[in-house]
Amino acid sequence: MMDTIFALSSGAPPAGIGVIRVSGPEAGRALESLAGTVPPERRARMASLRDTDGSVLDQALVLWFPGPNTATGEDLAEFHLHGGRAVIAAVENALGRISGLRRAQAGEFTRRAFANGRIDLAEAEGLGDLLSAETELQRRAAMGMAGGLLSRKVESWRAQLLILSAQIESGLDFDDEDDVTVLPATFTQEISELTHDLQEALAAPSAELMREGFRVALAGPPNAGKSTLFNALVESEAAITAPLAGTTRDVLTRPVSMEGIPFTFVDMAGLRTGSSDSVEVIGIERAEAEIARADLVLWLGPEGEGPAGAWELDAQCDRQDRIGKKAPDFTLSALTGEGLTALKRAIVEEARGKMPAPGETALNRRQRDLLADALDSLSQASEQSDPLILAENFRQARTSFDRLIGRTSTEDVLDALFGRFCIGK
Repeated sequence: MMDTIFALSSGAPPAGIGVIRVSGPEAGRALESLAGTVPPERRARMASLRDTDGSVLDQALVLWFPGPNTATGEDLAEFHLHGGRAVIAAVENALGRISGLRRAQAGEFTRRAFANGRIDLAEAEGLGDLLSAETELQRRAAMGMAGGLLSRKVESWRAQLLILSAQIESGLDFDDEDDVTVLPATFTQEISELTHDLQEALAAPSAELMREGFRVALAGPPNAGKSTLFNALVESEAAITAPLAGTTRDVLTRPVSMEGIPFTFVDMAGLRTGSSDSVEVIGIERAEAEIARADLVLWLGPEGEGPAGAWELDAQCDRQDRIGKKAPDFTLSALTGEGLTALKRAIVEEARGKMPAPGETALNRRQRDLLADALDSLSQASEQSDPLILAENFRQARTSFDRLIGRTSTEDVLDALFGRFCIGK
């Protein structure tokens, strides 16, 4: 018999209310033990919670949800307590003394929901992203994934593939029968359409971009004003600024949200050649790696010497001794604020164009790899005429779809996913 687990599923105390969730075959007995009775299903009831010695633990609301139509697919009980630390600890200790109950591990409630078929793996990944969402864009994307947006697409693709596979299998089983015709004329076209759908899904922005934020790197030689602009963009004195060249020696990152879009701004060592300072050389190497990694580079150095695709910034326009650029993308001063609003607005618009649109799925690396495997199998199938090879290509594509939504999953994948969740989720 599976253990019955319990954990605080609300925020860390102290709080107005603390919710302790119990899931498993002994959930009803846990309710009866503490509250003295099991209330009518799905109706909140006030109860005095008592310890084994009869002492009152709390006046609480209790709820009873018999399985399998629950969040975890099991019998489920909830205790809605006063949210003080001592109250929550006392109820948890009382639950821990009931035989058959134990404290839940990280993500165990959601893992049970997956194991009992209440959600699939892609929906569980979306729920994990929803728990860590910090911006409106992240929330919307995670809600779509947790609500089954990707899962429904995969199921649709899988259903189309099953129909195509059935046509192949029919030909293999009955190719000597007079009443079995050759493959329909639309067969190749249907493979092409399915292939196009997968290509479109893979062309969408990655979930990592959504999760980590649009990465903007500020690059240029020492004393070009990178750190001052960095502080102005993140609206914080995050970087040390000084007239001395080479003040910034390492990479400094700061996540921020602008108009609901997640960003990571990156300040770095000034770029120059011939330095004899070993620490500065390491800083320059790290800066070059950050430039290669960035989604957008703001170039504050000499005009035309920045990396391909970088925005030319004529920074420090408040300085009388500067040599202005002939055709900068933006002219600004981080000290006076001149031109800063226009730069921020342009950065937001650039990021918005790279982020998933409403209703568009953002695939994480695992999902992307599996869809790429399915696409590869279908691409091979489109070049085949041998029905045996075609059938095998389709089987491999279906296996990739099944692994994506968790019909077949290895334990290490599940451990990595549900380990991201908090205790009580």
